[in-house]
Amino acid sequence: MEAFLEHARSLKPYVCDTQRLMDEKMRAGARVLFEGAQGTMLDVDHGTYPYVTSSNSSAGGACTGLGVAPTAIDGVLGIFKAYTTRVGEGPFPTEETGETGSMLRERGHEYGTVTGRPRRCGWFDAVAARQAVHVNGMDSAALTLLDVLDAFDNLRICTAYRHKGERIRDFPAEPWVLAACEPEYETVAGWKRDTTGCRSFEDLPLAALDYIRRIEDLIKTNIDLVSMAPGPEGSVLRGVSKLSAWLDQSP
Repeated sequence: MEAFLEHARSLKPYVCDTQRLMDEKMRAGARVLFEGAQGTMLDVDHGTYPYVTSSNSSAGGACTGLGVAPTAIDGVLGIFKAYTTRVGEGPFPTEETGETGSMLRERGHEYGTVTGRPRRCGWFDAVAARQAVHVNGMDSAALTLLDVLDAFDNLRICTAYRHKGERIRDFPAEPWVLAACEPEYETVAGWKRDTTGCRSFEDLPLAALDYIRRIEDLIKTNIDLVSMAPGPEGSVLRGVSKLSAWLDQSP
């Protein structure tokens, strides 16, 4: 008890009505960044129910969870990995359970931070990504862990699903349909080059740029930031973009 009371005394100066604090700061012109936890497919309302979390992990959660008015949010930046992962159970059409999945997992260090549980890995799923863009109203996107794909000769992108012989381009609402879907792939060339030293979009291999542009075409939003290594120096920002415009605003 005494140990917890000591922590409470340290935290007491920082306890306040955060809803009111944020409102005051934003009205005064401060820039506020809300970072969501977990992914859109774990959203309690819009995710792959029942394999979801207990809250709204999509962009709307900033309103329902923090008490921020929808009109106060100026834009939404979506974060995608250059491939797809999932923790725990649930439908995962592009999952690779063999050598490819293991290679993605090892290169991406895809293990739970606390539990060490291996994450399920697979190719980029543009159908699920389009759904995330739609649900969140994304204005811009970031693509992380591009370097994980450096070692592959060829890459695959899921552009649609197949269900009982029917081609599906939109993410199905019924979880039993999603569980029975097979991915329809498009194969693109890999770049077989270390990208961790790239410091601009122009430094990226041509095949990597082609991969990024193809994903942009499929998800219908611009990828304005690409990450290849930890730390700020490991990310490159597109010169003229919505994201760069946000960052250039005066604080």
